[in-house]
Amino acid sequence: MAYSIHGENKHFGTPTNPAASDRVPGGCSSGSAVAVAGGMVDFALGIDSIGGVRVPGGYCGVLAFRPSHAVISNSGVIPVAPSLDTIGWFAKDPIVLRRVGHLLLKLSYTDIRLPRHFYIADDCFEISKIPARRLTQVVAKSVEKLYGRQVLSHVNLGNYLASKIPSLRNYSNGQKNGDSKFSSLQALSSAMQLLHKHEFRDQHNEWINSAKSAVDASIVGNLSDDGDSTINIVQDARKEVRLALNTLLKDDGILVIPTALGCPPKLNARELSSTSYNAETLCLQSLSSMSGCCQVTVPIGTHDKCPISVSFIARHGGDRFLLDTTQAIYATIQEQVEVLAKSNPSSKEAMSEEAAEAAKEKGNSAFKEKQWQKAINLYTEAIKLNGKVATYYSNRAAAFLELANYRQAETDCTSAIDIDPKIVKAYLRRGTAREMLGYYKEAVDDFSHALVLEPMNKTAGAAINRLKKLFPT
Repeated sequence: MAYSIHGENKHFGTPTNPAASDRVPGGCSSGSAVAVAGGMVDFALGIDSIGGVRVPGGYCGVLAFRPSHAVISNSGVIPVAPSLDTIGWFAKDPIVLRRVGHLLLKLSYTDIRLPRHFYIADDCFEISKIPARRLTQVVAKSVEKLYGRQVLSHVNLGNYLASKIPSLRNYSNGQKNGDSKFSSLQALSSAMQLLHKHEFRDQHNEWINSAKSAVDASIVGNLSDDGDSTINIVQDARKEVRLALNTLLKDDGILVIPTALGCPPKLNARELSSTSYNAETLCLQSLSSMSGCCQVTVPIGTHDKCPISVSFIARHGGDRFLLDTTQAIYATIQEQVEVLAKSNPSSKEAMSEEAAEAAKEKGNSAFKEKQWQKAINLYTEAIKLNGKVATYYSNRAAAFLELANYRQAETDCTSAIDIDPKIVKAYLRRGTAREMLGYYKEAVDDFSHALVLEPMNKTAGAAINRLKKLFPT
């Protein structure tokens, strides 16, 4: 069981998933997840090495928490892979999840810290078998409602990791960074699996040899006997990925990724033995397993009558912050799940929205590469597909600013503000456009409005000071 991420077991049978009886319950700690999902207990403990708590939580539709590595003692627990093992827990109620965490983590009272950044890992959602918008829309709307649109941003996690973790090149399977948008995550997953196999063998080699006939052949044949020098390189990768994620998230950031590749597979399904399917699933698990960062699985309703979820990741040691944020946002997420279920947009409308998001992301990529006109064309395509999203206009305005087309930038920012009066970037960009056009009073008004919405915004503050020095009243 400890070696599986799906939960099928030839010795004791597979626990029945209460949320979808014809689907697998997830691996390793699936029994605990099933007990919570079935209402037998309020919470249950589990062991998570490479997803043993997170995946069952997602497959059974319950909250699941993997704490930061080594913050809870593993004393008395049979190890799987000590460098990856954590004691996690499941609950249906976020209040219970938080209370269990406070007890196990021995947390003292401190003021609750609000999140200032939610990073949606677009490249991770691209590999999901579920439409990305179905997963991210609920989170985005919930975050916007509670904390404001300004805390939302998008990140290509694979590119970020490639730039921060040089040791991943050792596990790229011959691919150079950039050849595949997932080469960095695949490399991280390969390193994790190598460490998992090596430490599992190291811990249980004597038992495996004595009970070889009872151990699944796929496990015995897949155990690593790599030397210490190879494992030392893997340990270096662990340190680098922790530093990279801690640098990105700091003390107030949340990374949003899919928990699993898609809906829980059907019992005895072909993909359970698919190397590519399991490899892609482990890509998502490798982030917290290798960095030691804390992660929570958050249910977001169903797709094709099966539970689906997203995961929030906070920096190593940010367990209290992650538990507090989960409790604060959970009810709003469930409200948005219901709203989405009731809205039930037509398939044509949904396809247009999905295509618009894809065009916007391509526009963002072009913008980062300083291909301003290409970015404008892609943002225009997004607007034609769905003209109700303020970000599309605001992003196009940014590209127009780069081309010194200040009139069009001002117009686009006004369109964005008409749709969403709280979009800070649009006020900043319109203020910049108006300053360049000589409308100084109007520019000050825009920068001042941005400061009202985001009092600590340095760009707005600096612009106001600059304009007041140039044109004192």
